[in-house]
Amino acid sequence: MSEVRAVADRQRRRDARDNRDRVLAAARRHFAAEGLDASLSAIARAAGVSIGTLYNHFPTRDLLIDAALRDLVLDSVRHAERSLAVPDPWTGLVNHLTALAQWQAADRGFTDICVRSLPPDSPIEQAKSEGHQLFQRLLQRAWDSGQLRPDVDLTDVGLMLWSVVRATETVRPLAPDAWRRHVAILLDALRAEAAHPLPGAPLDPDTLRVAMTPQAPAPKPI
Repeated sequence: MSEVRAVADRQRRRDARDNRDRVLAAARRHFAAEGLDASLSAIARAAGVSIGTLYNHFPTRDLLIDAALRDLVLDSVRHAERSLAVPDPWTGLVNHLTALAQWQAADRGFTDICVRSLPPDSPIEQAKSEGHQLFQRLLQRAWDSGQLRPDVDLTDVGLMLWSVVRATETVRPLAPDAWRRHVAILLDALRAEAAHPLPGAPLDPDTLRVAMTPQAPAPKPI
């Protein structure tokens, strides 16, 4: 009897792992297509499980988001590290900004997680903090080299990149690479040799975070 029970326990654990993997795969697809407020019920249906099973594995939306997008955020951190290793500071910055734009253009969930805060002790927020520090170092190298215009700051660059990707969102089904042209225009605007005086001051980071964080609509019902 104990052997039968052991086999049954192994099967239950295997089924639980399979269910968790299916939920994560479905969440990645729905978050990429619809953003982080995608319906959890729709995710459960796509995974072939009940909403109760989804909650058994991920009791909150934040936990599901963290598990589903963590690898993508870590990929962006590793890309920033590789960009810092590029000898030319401007080339390294361009490489990373272009990669960020490409991820955001392809994945609404990645766009959302760049501006949405999860609990500060969550793995994804810790990864984002590391990525933010690396991004600041990329900018500082470009400033120090004289290649990045000195009158812009991190919030300027972040807002410009976000706005370019969001502005081309509606044309993406017909012209999926339209964002590339606009990112190239953005990059030329950041070159020090082409700079003209800018009006006003850059946004402070808290104001930028509030402006870029979706306020409405509320998450879709489960």
